[in-house]
Amino acid sequence: MGAAAVRIGKEIGYTNAGTIEFLVDKKLNFYFLEMNTRIQVEHPVTELVTGKDIVEEQILIAEGHPLRLKQEDLTQKGHAIECRIYAEDPENNFRPSPGHMSLYIEPKMDQIRIDKGISAESEITSSFDPMICKLISYGKNREEAREIMIAALHDYTIHGLKQIYFFYPSY
Repeated sequence: MGAAAVRIGKEIGYTNAGTIEFLVDKKLNFYFLEMNTRIQVEHPVTELVTGKDIVEEQILIAEGHPLRLKQEDLTQKGHAIECRIYAEDPENNFRPSPGHMSLYIEPKMDQIRIDKGISAESEITSSFDPMICKLISYGKNREEAREIMIAALHDYTIHGLKQIYFFYPSY
């Protein structure tokens, strides 16, 4: 799949950060789905397992700098899992569940990353995406990353909103 994604990018002359998505069947045959000419919301997973700052690379390319990385320079080490934490109500068709966060305490652990644009007393409104943050765990393998994620979610404290929904994308 990786080689196919690189070939697609080369054939269209694409020179910036982006994502090529495929569907995979039970026999592991894969089929092109789409190309996104932007960084995906899951980019922290890739950054943790490659040790490369994708956002920095995209900004430099947009400024006209040459691509500093080659495909063969990229290797994956370990495993990362991302959970998105939303102010949504799963009992109400996942509609936004706005409100004022009266208490927000992040887990303090090694091997996690939290990407957020909020503070401890943020107001979550229905005017914007109700994602509160992204919590990403990293481990030497999937099981270790999963165990770290479970512990981090257990240590997360958010009060004041009706519902908090944890979304686990499949990878």
